[in-house]
Amino acid sequence: MSNELRIAGMGVSKNVISQIVGTAAEKVEGVAAIYGQDIARGLIAMLTSKPQPTTNAVECSVADDDSLVITVRLAVFFGYPFTKLAAEVRSAIANAVDAQIGVRVSSIDVCIDELIFPKE
Repeated sequence: MSNELRIAGMGVSKNVISQIVGTAAEKVEGVAAIYGQDIARGLIAMLTSKPQPTTNAVECSVADDDSLVITVRLAVFFGYPFTKLAAEVRSAIANAVDAQIGVRVSSIDVCIDELIFPKE
């Protein structure tokens, strides 16, 4: 499996796309971290006692129409409505990918894999 996606006549590393997606998602209020990345594992480990995953936090592929299909896994703070949070994450990611890479995102699946409760 290649670490590069061929899209719109160029090759783009999946790591680059992951960085763009992660940076955009983490700017959304209510997102604690991109789930599964080293920083997220450290943050979640400080706040919970759960073992952390080794799955990819951001998965991406190219659709037949040269648009991106993205899945992002998040750890979110308690108290933020999931549907509203997911919509804001989708918008932030789509705007960031369009601005940075210049390609359309046809689908963004937001998976909330961890809920962070405030320490009492």
